[in-house]
Amino acid sequence: MFGIVRPCGHRLGERLKAEWMAHLCGLCLALRGDHGQFARVVTNYDGLLISVLTDAQVGTATGRRRTAGPCPLRGMRTASVAQGEGARLAAAVSLVLASAKVRDHVADGDGLLARRPVAVAARRVARSWGRAGERGGAAVGFDTAVLVDAVDRQVGLEALAGPGTSLLTVTEPTETATAAAFAHTAVLAGRPGNAVPLAEAGRLFGRLAHLLDAVEDQAADARAGAWNPLTATGTPLTEARRLADDALHGIRLALKDVEFVDRGLAHLLLAHELERSVDRAFGTTSCGHTHPGAAQEGRAAFGPPPQMPAPPKQPRGLLAGCAVAIGLFCTCQVCCADEFEGPWSRKKHEGCCSNCDCGNCDCGCGDCCDGCDCCGCDCSC
Repeated sequence: MFGIVRPCGHRLGERLKAEWMAHLCGLCLALRGDHGQFARVVTNYDGLLISVLTDAQVGTATGRRRTAGPCPLRGMRTASVAQGEGARLAAAVSLVLASAKVRDHVADGDGLLARRPVAVAARRVARSWGRAGERGGAAVGFDTAVLVDAVDRQVGLEALAGPGTSLLTVTEPTETATAAAFAHTAVLAGRPGNAVPLAEAGRLFGRLAHLLDAVEDQAADARAGAWNPLTATGTPLTEARRLADDALHGIRLALKDVEFVDRGLAHLLLAHELERSVDRAFGTTSCGHTHPGAAQEGRAAFGPPPQMPAPPKQPRGLLAGCAVAIGLFCTCQVCCADEFEGPWSRKKHEGCCSNCDCGNCDCGCGDCCDGCDCCGCDCSC
């Protein structure tokens, strides 16, 4: 249940927090309902953006909510959750991409996957998820072949990339996949005029997802001898930050051209929380274009001098990670813990409902979407 957009409940306010949780639970339940209990482990924050965008274009007053039964993740409480084609599309996309990630780990022989019996089991899981995602996509009119093609092309591009290769060449497959998924929400919502700007927003979101993952993993990849797009292409962090800031600006411009019924949550997540994700990855709260050290190369331009890192923990294998994920779900740590360890990556993550010191922002940013200044931004969206 991870992703680059991880909003704090205090900043969301009560209304948007309830909407966020409705989509999160809706994605999880769509995975269970269409593909079985085990499929719920691929629930992820970024995938639910597809459900958010679909509802933002049609509204929630048309039977797009249902009351779900008690769940350990909600402290055994019932809740109003999102349902319908947006949640099913999010589930299908999540399954296909999770399938590709498992196949990639098997090919690399990561952890327990270096053992043949475990690798065989993992390949079966990946094939099952891939077929399930394909069926789920077809049920809502989405051809998941574009996602599979993007994953396959990614492998080839990484093999050919070297010093001097444009970083955007490496991010292109991710951009293409997310553009297709975002654009299809316009089809589901019956608003074909939104397809072009949503495809642009999706393309730039995919670029950001790839960039931020590379920035956050660069040091660990170097220690492990793993491939990293920034290192492979010789791209300095200053250039990566410039590309990230440009993508943020482009997403905001694209969203202005989308006709929404209720843009509140979509606006907050893609115009505001995404900016915080960039700041978190680069270790700064200021724009990379104007940071005093922006002309220098290296992470020092974006924050204090680096501390001596602790020895990294080795990632868990597929089956061990799944066991830990189930434990996190059943003990509510994913939602309620201040911090928990990722079941596979072992990176630290914040619980989506955890307390924080960011202040209780009940400004309802989504209620004033044109030229708002309630969140202290200058995006004029």
